[in-house]
Amino acid sequence: MLNNLRAALLVPEIRKRAGFVLFAFAWFIFMIHVQLPNVNETAWQRVLQQGIFYNLLGFLSGGALQRLSIIAMGITPFINASIIMQLMTVVLPQLEELAKKGGEEGRKKISQYTRWLTIVLASVQATFMANTMRSSGVFYDTSLQYFLFAVIAMVAGTLFLMWLGEQISDRGIGNGVSLIIFIGIVLRYPTYVVQTYSTAAQGGLSLANLVAYIGVAIIIIISIVFLYQGQRRVPVQQARRVVGRKMFAGRSTYIPLRLNNAGVISIIFAISILLLPQQALSWFNRGGTAHGPLANVSNWLQAYFAPNTLLYNIVYFLLVVVFTFFYSSVVLNTRDVADNLKKSGSFIPGIRPGQPTVDYLNKILYRITTAAAIYLGLLAVLPSVLQQGLSVTTFYLGSTSLLIVVGVALDTINQIEARLAMRDYKGFIKR
Repeated sequence: MLNNLRAALLVPEIRKRAGFVLFAFAWFIFMIHVQLPNVNETAWQRVLQQGIFYNLLGFLSGGALQRLSIIAMGITPFINASIIMQLMTVVLPQLEELAKKGGEEGRKKISQYTRWLTIVLASVQATFMANTMRSSGVFYDTSLQYFLFAVIAMVAGTLFLMWLGEQISDRGIGNGVSLIIFIGIVLRYPTYVVQTYSTAAQGGLSLANLVAYIGVAIIIIISIVFLYQGQRRVPVQQARRVVGRKMFAGRSTYIPLRLNNAGVISIIFAISILLLPQQALSWFNRGGTAHGPLANVSNWLQAYFAPNTLLYNIVYFLLVVVFTFFYSSVVLNTRDVADNLKKSGSFIPGIRPGQPTVDYLNKILYRITTAAAIYLGLLAVLPSVLQQGLSVTTFYLGSTSLLIVVGVALDTINQIEARLAMRDYKGFIKR
């Protein structure tokens, strides 16, 4: 693999694209340190300790939220806008027709709609965050002018990351938005390693628990690789065709049905819903303290629905399973697959075209999605169970972060392999 990586870097085009990605990463790290002015850092750290949603957002932003940088919201609003537009494309016939029949122009329009929706979502999120900061004493300047400045600055930071991601996709290697999330997660790992080492050195963590934790982490990473690479190949036979005076013989191929069609989206959906009640309470609290009925709801959530409670993990598991089935059905439309096979004169051996093909594909999809949903559900609740069982609280082994890091790494390697294949180089992974 190292030899092939060296060969890839010798290719001018790949070397240039890889250099641009590193240049973009440098800009991302620089923007993390561009902080908002007139901020009480002590009060902000107190707010962060009370908000679980902020911890997740800060983890995905590479620590920009902890520093209260202008990119504190990260690329999250753009991700949410992209997910919403993808779902709306399935729900609204106009968008569905635009995506299928509009060609390149249609895709550009959908991308433009996604950008406008990103501005709306970023503005709403920045407004709520700024309101929480002002009511909690984070801002030294509580005037309306500074409030609007903070909102505009955070929205501009998100739009900058969106633009930077598009530049990486066009001029670099891999998906730009995914790589920005990737580097944001990876930047947090050195801090976790130092904290864990310091805790172990002071006797707060046994060596056996640390070794067991590392071993489980390696096993999880290997299983995620198999999950992303796994697929069910449905055989397809193409009938003989006559084009003009030439006859083309039928050939055999297959439909690759991925084991994990939902990716990390189902876990993101589930955790967003779970954290929404607590975050909404923090947004509507006055001075950081709940009053009246909100106080009772807040106390109940902290007592029975905290991230380490049994009820939380059960609901988390069920939501991940439900959203995995839902998103898999959205991503893969078996009726469209069956219609395309029928139009091209292809068929699945032993299965009649039309509705029988749809039923057969739905049966296969249900089986593989069941396995993926159960795995993702267990993976979602494993970090809290693992941290409590082994007493490792300084290294956050999040299911979302692991899925993103491994998935982005595999996707980037596959794209480099595709570029190497055009130059007759061997790939990184031998098959």
